[in-house]
Amino acid sequence: MSLKADYILVTHAHQDHILDVEAIAMNTGAIIVSNYEIAIYYQARGLKAHPMNHGGNWTFDFGNLKYVNAIHTSSFPDGSNGGQPGGFVIEGEHKNIYIVGDTALTMDMKLIPLQTKLDLAILPIGDNFTMGVDDAIIASDFIECDKVLGMHYDTFGPIEIDSEAAKKKFFDAEKDLMLLEIGGAIEL
Repeated sequence: MSLKADYILVTHAHQDHILDVEAIAMNTGAIIVSNYEIAIYYQARGLKAHPMNHGGNWTFDFGNLKYVNAIHTSSFPDGSNGGQPGGFVIEGEHKNIYIVGDTALTMDMKLIPLQTKLDLAILPIGDNFTMGVDDAIIASDFIECDKVLGMHYDTFGPIEIDSEAAKKKFFDAEKDLMLLEIGGAIEL
């Protein structure tokens, strides 16, 4: 099975988020969408990229994309500047998705539902480097989205979670936490 991609959305330059970006972009011809610094980094390597910055919107063939605030760090593995991290609000023809990226809980999240009714939020839940389960539940309240796909957890020691306990906390808060296995998929 070959991977197909038209766009690659990059929230920040940390290795766990960019490791395969170049290979995927070269093999698929996908356009890399990210902050200005990351987009320019990939354009200098001969890849197609579309730069954005916080608060900016752009209409692509899949719908409208807005680059929004995230609180984290962003540097490339070699230590070079990866610009400011961000998240993406995707307004598609039928569904709206918020990819938060690696972030702490932030009051800026309360701005999202003022413009977009979300169908799914992709939130980090691993704690230590990002928000954890409890803050993700608060974030889902802030963004008024009860369907959450968990990310940034269980890949190494400091971000390991108790998956069943996390699901129960979301369930008790009347929310749906989905945790995919590697290679898993969901359909909206």
